Amino acid sequence: MTRETIDALRARLRARGVDPRDVDLLIADVTGTTRAWVLAHGDAMIDAAAVEALAARRLAGEPLQYIRGRCDFFGREYVVDDRVLIPRPETELLVETAIMRAPRHARVVDVGAGSGCVAISLERARTDLHVVGVDVSVAALALSRRNARAHRSPVRFIASDLLDALRQEVDLVVSNPPYIAGGDVAGLQVEVRDHEPRVALTPGPRGTEVIERIFDAAGNAVVILEIGFGQADAVRATAASRGFIVHEIRNDLAGIPRVVVASRH
Repeated sequence: MTRETIDALRARLRARGVDPRDVDLLIADVTGTTRAWVLAHGDAMIDAAAVEALAARRLAGEPLQYIRGRCDFFGREYVVDDRVLIPRPETELLVETAIMRAPRHARVVDVGAGSGCVAISLERARTDLHVVGVDVSVAALALSRRNARAHRSPVRFIASDLLDALRQEVDLVVSNPPYIAGGDVAGLQVEVRDHEPRVALTPGPRGTEVIERIFDAAGNAVVILEIGFGQADAVRATAASRGFIVHEIRNDLAGIPRVVVASRH
């Protein structure tokens, strides 16, 4: 075991190129403390080797959330690993929109549930809703069910390709689908391109293939979708070709059109 003060270790890892905040969080995890404690106890001695092993993974491009095994979303902590997409702050806008738009006691399905963060956040904020999460990945569903138990949420998670496994009609379809065009994947950050599940990133060459299938499957349900940069016009045209009217497109904090609300009415 290699013992070293926190300040010395922090300085050494920062010099190697590890983000200072990441260093502090990894030290906090190894010591079982908080970042505030780490900042206040620079002279404390710790096991440097354990932190260095985690820092090496970070330098290799592995996302911090996977290394730590968790991330925050909509005020709650979720377990995550490389079976699921890491929840983004932009997706909180999707949840906010669904909370506002969902009718009382609506039957809601979250398509591409992943970690379960969207479905669970929606149900916890609107306990009148009947929420189901679906995903084609059985591995992802194991994680979403674990998160549901942790947050005492009654959301059911089902293996399904879109709505195929559902026996009842739904009132609202909500989804953060894969929407990156296949040709754009190579230009993504290493963290995303090499570590997050490809099926959760891109549906095909256009980037809108799953969005098109969601509109095809939605029936009379209201559809609320997260979309990618520059996709607003294409999604509006896709909706219209399936008999849907786009009622609202909400911008994220960067001013990018991010969430689409559409229905047949």
